Amino acid sequence: MHMVTALLGVYRAEIGLVLLACMFVAFLRERYPASVVAVLGACAYAALGLIDEKGLFSVFANPAPLTVAAMLVLSGALIRTGTINRVADLIMTRAQRHPRLALAEVTVGIVIISCFLNNTPVVVLLIPIVFKLAQATSIPVKKLLIPMNAVAVMGGCITLIGTSTNLIVAGIAAEQGMEPIGIFAISPYGIAGTVAGIATLACLSFLLPSDEPSIGGENGGTVQDYLTELVVPHDSDLVGREIGSLSLFSRSVVLLGLKRAGEIRRGDLKEEELHAGDRLIVRADGAAIMTLRESGRFELGIAADSETSSHEGTVIEAMVAPSHPSTGERLMDIPFLHALRVRIIGMHRSRHLAGPDLGDARVRGADRLLIAGSDDAVRSLRDNPHLMGVDISRTRAFRRNKAWIAILSMAAVVTFAALNVISIGLAAFLAVGVILVTRCIDAEEAWSAIDGDVLVLIFAMLAVGLALEQAGSVALMVGWITPLLEVAPTWSLVFVIYFFALILSELLSNNAVAALMTPITIALARQLGVDPLPLVIALMIGASACFATPIGYQTNALVHAAGDYRFADFVRIGVPLNIVVGLAVCTTLVLLN
Repeated sequence: MHMVTALLGVYRAEIGLVLLACMFVAFLRERYPASVVAVLGACAYAALGLIDEKGLFSVFANPAPLTVAAMLVLSGALIRTGTINRVADLIMTRAQRHPRLALAEVTVGIVIISCFLNNTPVVVLLIPIVFKLAQATSIPVKKLLIPMNAVAVMGGCITLIGTSTNLIVAGIAAEQGMEPIGIFAISPYGIAGTVAGIATLACLSFLLPSDEPSIGGENGGTVQDYLTELVVPHDSDLVGREIGSLSLFSRSVVLLGLKRAGEIRRGDLKEEELHAGDRLIVRADGAAIMTLRESGRFELGIAADSETSSHEGTVIEAMVAPSHPSTGERLMDIPFLHALRVRIIGMHRSRHLAGPDLGDARVRGADRLLIAGSDDAVRSLRDNPHLMGVDISRTRAFRRNKAWIAILSMAAVVTFAALNVISIGLAAFLAVGVILVTRCIDAEEAWSAIDGDVLVLIFAMLAVGLALEQAGSVALMVGWITPLLEVAPTWSLVFVIYFFALILSELLSNNAVAALMTPITIALARQLGVDPLPLVIALMIGASACFATPIGYQTNALVHAAGDYRFADFVRIGVPLNIVVGLAVCTTLVLLN
């Protein structure tokens, strides 16, 4: 025991580096999630006494992770109020009229939106739009998905709030004694990288595959579209209006046909006048269905009892079991519809839409149903052995009347932070309070918008970074590197830091690399007597602008799955893109500092 204590006393710095090497190996093997490896690493440092209790718990006072959480909630509010969905609808309207011009507009729009919103939900919403754009422009979708994702990542490097990585680096830098980094302090360098990256993508598009994805479908597998019917009530003010005058049709709600007196009409129905009892057959996503249900203008779906309303009770989701006795029969004849006071308001089928209408659609195993019913009916459905996964629907209606509050809240965060009125973290937390009290988003949804795995990873890696400082490992590494860099030109440090962070981030978590390298970078700059700010900015962008592997950035994995890409597809376009963006960013950093 005394020998172990003596070794820890003499070789603290070296032991800290050995533990760090073990963590890198565990990160690369991916046997456990990155957050688990980080937590275990922090525990190992604490168990060996390389970080004391006060230091370990001090990382929870770091504002960076909490600022990340607050920004995620604000992004969730913009989605919940339908703001992002409305932007997507406008894009698709433009794409139908001017497909080629829409591509340029979408590119610029992605850059602007990604400057201020977490780019993960942006890419999730972007994927189905890109599939539609590919259809409208006759450009293979695989030539669009990777570029659009890359543009979103580059746009996130233009402001301090564009990515969680930027906020982490800025938070650690402030704790290390640096002046707070402004929200637009990195903009010139991020813009330079974005312009160079877009030009590179345009010139090297021939490196991208042109075959069609074998999976994903027209939405890339990211959106669940349901078949439903909108019934015009007898006392509705819509009676006598032309279908083309209705404002409800968009990217999220597509008219498929009109059912009147048992006859289905299709084709151009814009000039058709609505009659009482007409059924509009539509394809809509879950959020759109819930929004229509909440509006009360239509009765939704089908029911055996005409008095059963879709506006009452709870909406649940249920999957039809392969063993269901009604498989192959009409949905209208499914037994529970006649035994319970429920209404089926939507039917989703993987790969394609059921039909010809909701009532006559033939039931198949794995069909997913949206069902509105009373609490008693829901309990009965949960006991039904022929239904699987019966649970309350997590899909919610858009709160469009609160959209202006969410937009103003986000704008206020950007404005106050840019003018240095208050810090980004405080501004974001105040904005979260506003959107919660005004019910832009419910508390439960707000907390679900926060990626707990990311926050755990950030806190754990902050502890690891602090442990390396307390153990002397940072000083030891800086001592090794300094003699090698003392003879190098000062400008070369920017390139070294950028591309070292880039290479590590292609293999490991961006946030882990940022949390680990920031104190080392600042200590190295001080040891060499140079301004640490350009090096810190190089680290920020280098840790995020990773395009050469599907695991280089979290959105890369989303696009890899949706577009059915191969690993080599990312390498082929990503390596030259990494080099060009890196050279543009680093050159701008050297010239402007």
